[in-house]
Amino acid sequence: MKKIINVSLGSSDQDYEFTTKFLDDEFTIQRIGTNGDEAEAWEQLQRLQAKCDVIAVGMVADDYNVGEFRFENQATRKLTQVVTRVPVTTGARLRRLLQCSAIRYAQKELVNYFNNNKVLFLSGMANYDMATLMAEYTPNIKFADPIIHAGIPKFLKSITALELYARGRYSINQFTPFDTEKTNVPSLPTVKKRLIRGAMKDSHVVVGTTAEIRKYGDLESLKDKTLITSAVTDDDMAFFKAAQVNLAIDVTPDLFEQVLGINVLEAMVIGASDIDADELSTADLEDIVKELEIKPRMLHPTGEFRNIRRFAFVIHPLSQEYIRNVTPIPKRFAHTPLMNAVEKAFAHAPPLVYSEVKGIKSPCGAEAEGWLITVGGTPKEMLSHSAEFTYKRLLAAAKMAEKLGAQIMGLGAFTKVVGDAGITVARRSDIPITTGNSYSASGALWAAADAMKRLKLVDTPTNGGKIPAKSMVIGATGSIGSVSARLLAMAFDEVYIAGRNMKTLEKLKQSMLEDTPDAKITCTTDPDEHLGQMDVVVTSTSGAGKKILDITKVKPGCVITDVARPLDLPPSEVAKRPDVLVIESGEIEVPGKLDMRSIKLPDNVVFACMAETIVLALEGRFEVFTIGRNTEWEKVKEIYKMGLKHGMKLAAISGVNGVYTDEDIQRVRDLALEARKTWKG
Repeated sequence: MKKIINVSLGSSDQDYEFTTKFLDDEFTIQRIGTNGDEAEAWEQLQRLQAKCDVIAVGMVADDYNVGEFRFENQATRKLTQVVTRVPVTTGARLRRLLQCSAIRYAQKELVNYFNNNKVLFLSGMANYDMATLMAEYTPNIKFADPIIHAGIPKFLKSITALELYARGRYSINQFTPFDTEKTNVPSLPTVKKRLIRGAMKDSHVVVGTTAEIRKYGDLESLKDKTLITSAVTDDDMAFFKAAQVNLAIDVTPDLFEQVLGINVLEAMVIGASDIDADELSTADLEDIVKELEIKPRMLHPTGEFRNIRRFAFVIHPLSQEYIRNVTPIPKRFAHTPLMNAVEKAFAHAPPLVYSEVKGIKSPCGAEAEGWLITVGGTPKEMLSHSAEFTYKRLLAAAKMAEKLGAQIMGLGAFTKVVGDAGITVARRSDIPITTGNSYSASGALWAAADAMKRLKLVDTPTNGGKIPAKSMVIGATGSIGSVSARLLAMAFDEVYIAGRNMKTLEKLKQSMLEDTPDAKITCTTDPDEHLGQMDVVVTSTSGAGKKILDITKVKPGCVITDVARPLDLPPSEVAKRPDVLVIESGEIEVPGKLDMRSIKLPDNVVFACMAETIVLALEGRFEVFTIGRNTEWEKVKEIYKMGLKHGMKLAAISGVNGVYTDEDIQRVRDLALEARKTWKG
């Protein structure tokens, strides 16, 4: 039987001794705490080395490398050098290996968990390997080394800055008799704690030892945080629970009847392998970690884990009226030169946060929160400038979203149709971009189908066959229009596709017939000619206020689904036909209790393009999903299924005057039946 003795600077209250089996060997493990007394630890190490096979030294600072510089802790070196008869280890190499392994494990198991998280390292130099790995997932990293070790009220915000700081400290080490790992520059402890607690509160993840976290954190700054630490005790867990810590990732594995420090685990590896500590390679340790399937402890102090994902969504004013709604400009200035000037000024304004978004919770357990970021240009102003003008403002919004911690950003309203419909923005942005067009297309037909059922003017087959009715898509060659046309071709007897270019329409028709060979498809550049025959019309253009169709020619009882933003049919046009149901497609009810500033929709309801961004966030799919003008049918199906999985529902059908009640729909039905008595089409 082999014996491991762990001499720790920690409390003697946590001492233990037990026997266990590890890597086919029997071990006796004994811990001796010295309550922070380095002299006693030195004496214990000198005396006990003759009574064991391997010595582990605990609660001491590790030696480490930062870039090309190596930093050695003199106090730790003094303790380890007294042991000459048997191997001795602080567990530094295995600790670095398990720290990185823990990050990779959480990133995979929790699905892109660290993507663009705001991460605070209490000591970046001591956790350099972890920091460089975390930088692969997020650029939002801060290091508190200058504050804690040098009393300098400044955080480092990149790996490069950390390496430059390490270079400076290394240079000082060559000429100073002081231990630079300790604070030698006078500083105010209260100021230091306030700065670090502020950074903790602003972060999503905090990395440090339990002693560091408890020293600098408090109940307010640690709430809902993810902690990456090691050797979490029952006392630590009680503190984390009181602080409502969301997740504590303990890199120390739970392999035995008692949680052992990584220094002890490395000592056991050395004892079992009969290899000198200096000869045991990192590759050997990696093989053992894989063989034992060592995993970090994922601890939930409050008993419930909140898997929170973050998104941003870009909005903009659709007209001068929208600008007046968020500014103190009196209504009497509407349609005046002043409002024209204000509209132009808003277009040049930098992006700003319009509202925080909270309260979205999937039945699968994931949560989403985020920000609505507004750019100031109305469609009129965007069209009056080059696409690059809008690109720059969207990229500024993306940079703002990245700094806020958003993991994906959606483009709303007219921002998703400007230029190349998101391709350039996605290519230049550091966070994933989606236009939401896939879910908008899905929502369009979802709403139309629901409206038809409630109007009861078209027989719906019960055997799953096609609906015996005619449908039309105006703007069929556009992104959402083309997908809507494909969906209608699968569901309706006949579909008319309308656009400005017959050659492009014929090309779309051939593509649709490949998907649905039995579809009856008619191409037209004059939609008004056929409106009198249509039961369903989907308008999906980027006309920005131009007249798209003659509503007086529409068949009574027709369902018009307006998916364009800005709308293709203004209230003045809709008012001409009370016997026609004009709905604004794309509204989705999100799960949970939505908390955000009003966007002129009912409670818990968002536009489908925004819902796509939310669904991708809930799913942890931080990727460029829908961009460009050719929305893929496969993605329309995929986002629809993901939406159902996360509890998305079709919202109450809305029109230009708000939500349609059952009485409103019955009124349209009654007027339509009456009008059809004399309708000649």
